[in-house]
Amino acid sequence: MRYMMLIHHDEAALAAAPQKELWADFGAFNEALSKAGLSGGERLQSSSAATTVRQEDGKSEVLDGPYADTKEQLAGFYMIEAADIDTAIEWAARCPAASTGTVELRPIWEMADYMPKK
Repeated sequence: MRYMMLIHHDEAALAAAPQKELWADFGAFNEALSKAGLSGGERLQSSSAATTVRQEDGKSEVLDGPYADTKEQLAGFYMIEAADIDTAIEWAARCPAASTGTVELRPIWEMADYMPKK
C-alpha cells in the first residue's frame, strides 16, 4: 500500500535547529529510502508562500498563506510504498522530522480499488 508521510514542523524552531546536522540526517534518511526502493520526498517552501483556494457559493476565495493557522506547518512529504501500516510506521519513526516535528501517515486512496470491475 502507498502512504504519504506528511512532515509538520514549527518553522521558527526548524530555522533555529543545527542545520548541518539536520540536513545530514535527512540525507541519510533519503539514502536509506532509496536503498529500500522507496521514492524520495520533497521539501516545501515556507507557509508564507502558500496560497489557499476555497469555493463558496460558486465563487473562488483566494487567501495568502496556509489554510490553518497552527503552531506547526506542513514542511514536506514523502511517498512510500509499504507492505502494511506497521512498516510505514517504522519508516516514519526513522524520519528525522519525527524528532523535531510530527510525521503524519496517510494511506493513499487507490482509485483502482474503488472502480467498478469490468
